[in-house]
Amino acid sequence: MTLRNIAIIAHVDHGKTTLVDVLLRQSGAFRDNQAVAERAMDSNELERERGITILAKCTSIDWRGTRINIVDTPGHADFGGEVERILSMVDGVLLLVDASEGPMPQTKFVTTKALKLGLRPIVVVNKVDKPDARPYEVQDEVFDLFTALDASDEQLDFPTLFASAKQGWASLEPDSRPGDMSAVFEAILDDVPEPETNPDAPFSMLATTLESDPYLGRVLTGRVASGSIRPNAPIKVIDREGALIEQGRATRLLTFRGLERVPADEVRSGDIVAIAGLARGTVSHTLCDPSVDAALPAQPIDPPTLAMLFSVNDSPLAGREGRKVQSRVIRDRLFAEAEGNVALRVTETEDKDALEVAGRGELQLGVLIEVMRREGFELSISRPRVLYREDGGARLEPLEEVTIDVDEAFSGIVVEAMSLRKGKMKEMRPSGGGKARLVFHAPSRGMIGYFGEFLTETRGTGIMARAFHGYVPHCGPIPGRRNGVLISNAAGTTVAYALANLEGRGPLFVGPQVKVYEGMIIGEHARPGDLEVNPMKTKQLTNVRASGTDEAIRLTPPRRMTLERAIAYIQDDELVEVTPQSIRLRKRLLDPHERKKAERKAVSG
Repeated sequence: MTLRNIAIIAHVDHGKTTLVDVLLRQSGAFRDNQAVAERAMDSNELERERGITILAKCTSIDWRGTRINIVDTPGHADFGGEVERILSMVDGVLLLVDASEGPMPQTKFVTTKALKLGLRPIVVVNKVDKPDARPYEVQDEVFDLFTALDASDEQLDFPTLFASAKQGWASLEPDSRPGDMSAVFEAILDDVPEPETNPDAPFSMLATTLESDPYLGRVLTGRVASGSIRPNAPIKVIDREGALIEQGRATRLLTFRGLERVPADEVRSGDIVAIAGLARGTVSHTLCDPSVDAALPAQPIDPPTLAMLFSVNDSPLAGREGRKVQSRVIRDRLFAEAEGNVALRVTETEDKDALEVAGRGELQLGVLIEVMRREGFELSISRPRVLYREDGGARLEPLEEVTIDVDEAFSGIVVEAMSLRKGKMKEMRPSGGGKARLVFHAPSRGMIGYFGEFLTETRGTGIMARAFHGYVPHCGPIPGRRNGVLISNAAGTTVAYALANLEGRGPLFVGPQVKVYEGMIIGEHARPGDLEVNPMKTKQLTNVRASGTDEAIRLTPPRRMTLERAIAYIQDDELVEVTPQSIRLRKRLLDPHERKKAERKAVSG
């Protein structure tokens, strides 16, 4: 049986996972009566909730005597580390582009990686059934993007298909709408080369993903670069420099068939396989025959741009909602995550109760925190900070390319907000339907916390996409949050009467009958500067009963802080307390006297 290895790459929400679903169904990977969830490749709970792909996943289909291994990759820039590794496993890519939105920042990011590896993309203009679709214009925009990225003549001569993954068809013309995806299958067979095999050489494989299985232990996935291997064969693991990491046996070999992994009696050069049985081997290590000394080349991973402190929850309510609260347990969990996710970097700080976790963006770190929260962890999270570089004495900071699609009526307010954040406009053009597309280059530092404000300014209609662009000299000071916060001055349970009197001070984050403690943030002050308040104050009882004295209290619903909104909202002297049941905002120093001392110290020097 012949073989093809292909990855599907695209910007977030352009239809990758839906397309894989359709290819699996039409290739016969599922039985006619088999119950399969929509977006079957998004198996992770968070992926289903958010409608995005976070982890790269492998599947395979058989089509007319050819096995096609397909890798579904994340579309969000924060998970770009997954995409970079995966591309080294494949010989071709399906590049999906929305027929209305056209190429977006992440399209550019993943395409750059694919072109550098010499892969020739098959372009699929998806969602051509949308009323505002412009398939041929988008095809021209993809060509212009390839040209700008210095694609070779062969890469510029890319085949284009027009499709609606949702409706389950693809064709060579947008107006011709057959009932199936045969055109995609044929393009893969015709335009993706067979993997180069070296069957006579000793076994070697570069590990590209790592996962933990409750029955098999650590499982490493990659493409066999040379030779073949059978279960229980002796193997060793070497790092990029060729130094020995461990020796062991391949206790289980698993290949991908549809959505399942099935045991294999032998795997050969060119196939994508998962190997269990190793205790220390990890991503970017070479798994090989004991006779091999040279490591396989591994793709360099772009460095992290953002960091947060993960520390032990030391609030008065600590340990009441989560089971995993000790620094040792948090440390082990974070280092285990960094082992399999090469885009994350975990380092210990001088304070043994805190670890610095660096990643690509707020979403990547927010997803990690959410996963840990659901596992029963309690944490305190600091405000994100960007990671600077030093180059010849100059301080460099990360810059992002920000693409915004917004109703033309809101474009002025968006331009003003981006300029305050040191964003420089690179492009502004109408995108049809009364919308405008704005492209900015803005420092990552300025984009922290802007997304919530952006949705408010655009009445929830704006779409923003961000991708790492490069490093530039420091862009100067950026104004932070203008308003102060309302801080509880005592511990107890909030009372509706007290909250009703505090509403005039600013929007509240808590409702009645909520446990609070001294130093906890319960709302936003309507003015600059923090204000300490008492949310437990009750009405003084008197023996006078007048008409209208005991009116029913009606409170404005509190502003609920999601994890991402809370992380973006806090300042440097504040923390987010994360537990399995609650998200609370608090001051780093709970004692008001300690806070005043710290303020005086900061002012004096």
